[in-house]
Amino acid sequence: MTGNQSENNIAKLTGCIDSIPVFSHEVYGEGFYVFIVRTRRLSNSSDLIPVTVSDRLVDIKELQKGRFVSLEGQFRSYNSVLGEGQVKLTLTLFVQDITFPVSIPETDVDTVEMNGFICKPPVYRTTPFNREISDFLLAVNRSYNKSDYLPCICWGRNARFCGKRKVGDHVKVIGRMQSRAYQKKMPDGTISERTAYEVSVSKIELIEDKNETEQSVSDNLAQEAARAVSGVN
Repeated sequence: MTGNQSENNIAKLTGCIDSIPVFSHEVYGEGFYVFIVRTRRLSNSSDLIPVTVSDRLVDIKELQKGRFVSLEGQFRSYNSVLGEGQVKLTLTLFVQDITFPVSIPETDVDTVEMNGFICKPPVYRTTPFNREISDFLLAVNRSYNKSDYLPCICWGRNARFCGKRKVGDHVKVIGRMQSRAYQKKMPDGTISERTAYEVSVSKIELIEDKNETEQSVSDNLAQEAARAVSGVN
């Protein structure tokens, strides 16, 4: 669907480690750990980004809470089974390179560049203050015939542009990873505090594909996305 898959999804992040690494899973003897990095926005607020790293890439003991870290990798998704048929779409920065800068810069880095396909119809709306917003789900290829399904949000002119897009459209997206707290009302009436993760889009570009059948791409993506995010909370 796209060219060099390693270039479909490029993420860079700097910030302070905000939680102690916790063992996640093991693949062929390689252990993976998850932790949170707090990265500062220009507005002085912060995003709390989930991170996954291999114990072959770094000594896990070096990942001390409060330590400044610089990361490069890919923003990925996977489904976590919660039980009773419920599935949660989980997002994480999958680390491919990690360093520990000695000095802390005045501003943090938080960038993501993705090349993929819109796989659910974009939702365009306006706020009570007439600010334009569009949400969409982007399917991004990676190796071994896998794909990541990444929620994205646009504002203003980008939102208007995105609202006109359709399933199967090939786009290039530039933005940043962000966290957003929200409340969800549970079946028993209680309120659950939750955090959503998404790509806040600063630039979006439509890519014309001359060698692909548009309807086939659209149908396949819609089916893949439905399977990938079915039952997601």
